[in-house]
Amino acid sequence: MSNQRVAIVTGASRGIGRAIATTLAASGQAVVVGYAGDHAAAEQVVEEITAAGGQAVAVQADIADEDAVAGMFDTAQRSFGGVDVVVNSAGRLSLSPIADLALADLDALHRTNIRGTFVMAREAARRIRPGGAIVMLSTSIVGLQFPGYGAYAASKGAVEAMTLILAREMRGRDVTVNAVAPGPTATDLFLDGKDQATIEHLAKQPPLERLGTPADIAEVVAFLTGPGGRWVNGQVVRANGGII
Repeated sequence: MSNQRVAIVTGASRGIGRAIATTLAASGQAVVVGYAGDHAAAEQVVEEITAAGGQAVAVQADIADEDAVAGMFDTAQRSFGGVDVVVNSAGRLSLSPIADLALADLDALHRTNIRGTFVMAREAARRIRPGGAIVMLSTSIVGLQFPGYGAYAASKGAVEAMTLILAREMRGRDVTVNAVAPGPTATDLFLDGKDQATIEHLAKQPPLERLGTPADIAEVVAFLTGPGGRWVNGQVVRANGGII
């Protein structure tokens, strides 16, 4: 047990977070499957991991609630002995022109994406063991600047800023801190509300001429949190097939 790495992955009940959780588990890490509300989906992830011979436990937590986040880290400590990897994949998306966005929607988005990321980063900085890795999820929309994504891109710009500063603040701790910024990725969240023509148009944008998959993003996270990624620190990795 002492040599096993332990990962906390938020937003792990579906989409990119789920792929990250199962990929890290397949590499031999024990995984805390963090989720906001869908208990059944989170338990399915745990079952998938354990059926493959891995170790996992599901923990419900609002990442913007510091007590809930502390409890998630407590569970990792109690169940597996500590925390070596923290991946914050939980996030909220609101699409609207800036002129039309309700401020209540802006506040809800920023509560999850900015405050939630900060709370996760703060707890990770306090508790992660030497040799550990922290990865925050941003978005390539920060650079693509698609209309309708103003509030979302602004929140993820904040995620990138605090991630890169945390990397410098962890000096002397032997902990890497990076962000991964996916491009258009074929998740339920991304595909919802888009017609086939829009999806096909977006898929043609990268030189590789396809949408990303959750597995594409999970493999980047696995590299950054594994032994091969130890010299990558304080970076934003734009995993988007070359779209920008």
